[in-house]
Amino acid sequence: MEIQAATKSDYLTLIDIWEASVRATHDFLTESDIQELKPLILEHYFDAVDLTCAISQSGKITGFCGVHDGNIEMLFIAPDVRGQGIGALLTHNAIQNQQASKVDVNEQNPQALGFYQHIGFNVIGRSEKDGQGKPYPILHLSL
Repeated sequence: MEIQAATKSDYLTLIDIWEASVRATHDFLTESDIQELKPLILEHYFDAVDLTCAISQSGKITGFCGVHDGNIEMLFIAPDVRGQGIGALLTHNAIQNQQASKVDVNEQNPQALGFYQHIGFNVIGRSEKDGQGKPYPILHLSL
């Protein structure tokens, strides 16, 4: 597995991974939430972060991570390769090479919370609503 910088030509693959991953792990989101977020991520959020991809030996993108100002803003892994260490690889790369030390996690996503706690993050705060003002509480974590 190799980590490399994402390019704009990767964005359509990344948004497909994002959607498949969200559908597999964010069962609290409604279909309209997903459809509302998708163009924002594709047209705005990807450009707002330092974006890296995990690339398999066959050259396939299997996951990605976006960091901004020391915060992991996005980490999504293709559902068919979850549990194979790709998320940990991307997270460790973000910590070591992108100075990441914080992450926000949806409270309704206990798998993500457990994943980050296993790596060494601790909950330091909570917000009642997410970044779009929706009633999805966010846990703030830090190393």
